[in-house]
Amino acid sequence: MHFPTLATILAGTLVSACALTPVAASAADPVPAPSVADCDPGAACAHPLPVKVVVVSLFEIGQDEGDVAGEFQLWKTRRGLTQRIPFPQGFHDLWYNPETQVLGMVTGVGTARSTAAIMALGLDQRFALDKSYWLVAGIAGIDPEDASIGSVAWARYVVDGDLAHEIDAREIPADWKTGYFARNTRGPNDMKGTPDTSSGEVYRINPSLEKWAFDLTKNVELPDSPAIAAERAKFTDYPRAQEPPFVLEGDTLSAMTFWHGEKLTDWANDWVRYWSEGKGEFVTSAMEDTGVMQAVTYLDNIGRADRDRVLVVRAGSNFTMPPPDVDAATYLLRENEGYAGLEASVENLYTVGSVVVDELLGNWDRYAAATP
Repeated sequence: MHFPTLATILAGTLVSACALTPVAASAADPVPAPSVADCDPGAACAHPLPVKVVVVSLFEIGQDEGDVAGEFQLWKTRRGLTQRIPFPQGFHDLWYNPETQVLGMVTGVGTARSTAAIMALGLDQRFALDKSYWLVAGIAGIDPEDASIGSVAWARYVVDGDLAHEIDAREIPADWKTGYFARNTRGPNDMKGTPDTSSGEVYRINPSLEKWAFDLTKNVELPDSPAIAAERAKFTDYPRAQEPPFVLEGDTLSAMTFWHGEKLTDWANDWVRYWSEGKGEFVTSAMEDTGVMQAVTYLDNIGRADRDRVLVVRAGSNFTMPPPDVDAATYLLRENEGYAGLEASVENLYTVGSVVVDELLGNWDRYAAATP
């Protein structure tokens, strides 16, 4: 994944546990509203909170409010997530809106943290998650062949970029274009057959749900800005990169390594194509999504979550490779100082994701019973 300042994000900001404010019952309603104030994290709870939508953010830059917005801040402030719920078994406390029953979480950066956080939430008996929809919403690097920074892509496939074999590029055979290749193959030139996907290398998002979300948002107009216009203008050989931000369908590659460059972008395209058996198209680079999908898949096995109710949406904060005549190292080091598309990506991520959240909440009786 690509972040505003890599060192800042990797350091993280762990929110200290704080007492949960109970939801008060009205005089007209003698039945107390759900509260988990007297339930210990992870322990049995007689009155779990109902959750309609879990908004899964992966990081926040600094504070949850009042400074430069990372992935979580806009959701917290604009969605009225005012009820803090201690979550000591995860990276960051949870925030909840008792009226809309939207729960917001921050998993922390990387596959390990995202897997652990989703499993911890799913096994926490303070929450009723069996009918919940999960919206994984984060920023990403974006392939200039497919879109511009600020664009928002709904993933059909989530592919893992870590489970692999690797030989240092200085030692690879002359006819290999990369030293990184899939397990159970004999090198990068052997990646043509049907892949063995039993180890979590690829997850397919519920096709009908993804298509529904894309159709619902594909005509959303996203704002342009001089900053991102100036950045995309450098990509003279990439027509899609020069377009103003737009909504598209495109698949995401999750890898713990912060990679960059034209050659690795070529690798990412080949990798996603192989693991999706030619049905996927690499568009965004991220870190956490295969961890989320693995955890939800396990939770689905015991009825604690519904695997078919997960959506993954990523917005381009920067490109996965440099523009013509700029070397990869120079561009990557510059990007680590701050991403041209950060503000646009978090804003557009919220704008597009909110269309889906509003539709789910506005017609909950229908969507609680069955996915679109």
